Amino acid sequence: MTRTRALFAAAMIAILPTAALALDPQRADVAAFVDELVAEHDFDRDWLVAMVSDGETKQKILDAMSRPAEKTLAWYEYRRIFITDERIAAGVSFWEEHAERLARISAETGVPAEIIAAIVGVETYYGRQTGGYRVLDALATLGFDYPPRSTFFRGELEQFFLLTRDEQLTPTDVMGSYAGAMGPPQFIPSSYRAYAVDGDGDGRRDLLGNWDDILASVANYFVAHGWRAGEPVTVPGQVDDPQKFPVGKNTLKLNDTVASLADQGVGFETELGAATPTMLIGLEGDADNEYWVGFKNFYVITRYNRSAMYAMAVYQLATELAMAVEIAAASQAASDAG
Repeated sequence: MTRTRALFAAAMIAILPTAALALDPQRADVAAFVDELVAEHDFDRDWLVAMVSDGETKQKILDAMSRPAEKTLAWYEYRRIFITDERIAAGVSFWEEHAERLARISAETGVPAEIIAAIVGVETYYGRQTGGYRVLDALATLGFDYPPRSTFFRGELEQFFLLTRDEQLTPTDVMGSYAGAMGPPQFIPSSYRAYAVDGDGDGRRDLLGNWDDILASVANYFVAHGWRAGEPVTVPGQVDDPQKFPVGKNTLKLNDTVASLADQGVGFETELGAATPTMLIGLEGDADNEYWVGFKNFYVITRYNRSAMYAMAVYQLATELAMAVEIAAASQAASDAG
């Protein structure tokens, strides 16, 4: 082998571990994790060690975690991803396919059909893009090799093993996002265990392929976080002094009220009472900045994803879907009448 080839081979070997590195069960933190799950949840040690050993740390997951769209894009750029003619048309088709389910679940829970549809529309393009990573790899990578949030993701890995035992899933087979979220609704393991419901009464909670369970679970998540049936999500606002209200610093807390925002010079229209909790949302628009007044239901959407841009994308997609479905229904009725 020539020196050049030898150097090239050595360089390639050095690069490979950054792409995928099997998790070592002898690592102190990994061994402690196994010990904890065996002691607290009565897992079989040999089985658990085999599962953990099958997990791989992947650099692509770490890279993706470092640049989520919610933190790297302005609102007008983010909006262009989700509020498109193509996604709206796909949403209408999705709604028509699941119309009976959506109507039933909405009637039972008070969560509008358009909100349920918009969640899976934003999350996974109505189930088309559910993620290309093994959940085991995603959570192992982030739980052991992503210090900023290792405690959180190690907890999710624990929840994942419990989930797969509860729902009789094979851990090495479950696919999801780079953050370990699963299925069309993109539930992380702890949310899956806490909020998934059996929508069709078959004795299982299948968020990977059962649309009765998927849509009912999205609605249940909203109900569990305080969704208020019949109340608005958000309304447009105007501010008298934009310098007093900089965009991009949204706290996602209902720290104001209808009255207090009005007193601060925020103009908006609502039939809700003066004491109703609110938040002012400032977003970077393409030409001018946008201001919105969010109510309790806007806050509930942010419990799904802690981002004002995410919640606004869900709301605006839901609004577009509702209008498009209404227009399609009217057109069909006119066609039938003719």
